[in-house]
Amino acid sequence: MDNYLVQNESELKQVAKEIIAKVKEQKTVLFYGEMGAGKTTLIKILCQELGFNGDVTSPTYALINEYPTSLNTIYHFDLFRLESIEEAIDIGIEEYLENDGICLIEWPQKIESLVDEGLKIEIEKIDINSRKISIFKF
Repeated sequence: MDNYLVQNESELKQVAKEIIAKVKEQKTVLFYGEMGAGKTTLIKILCQELGFNGDVTSPTYALINEYPTSLNTIYHFDLFRLESIEEAIDIGIEEYLENDGICLIEWPQKIESLVDEGLKIEIEKIDINSRKISIFKF
């Protein structure tokens, strides 16, 4: 497990680079944290660092956004609104998890049983400017 205390954007970019180094082996990344902890902000920086130049927005209503890069496609999931694992299966999450793209998943609690290996990112809000970010490989 790696732990980081992040207080500004440059520190967050450094953590993103640490995550990217691990993503080369684990293409599925699960993001945990309360509402407003910074999951989407970290994902935006990850997508930029991975080479995506467009807008990165939370797919709260669409459930998934795709961000193509020259090396890979990034799939950004926000599963907050899902009621069950069956809904995730209905949108084809298993196919996304099995392909070569990078899957960045916010609110993954309902689909954890579908993920065999990857990274788990826990973001804890310390105060308005500080976050503790923990990275686990599972």
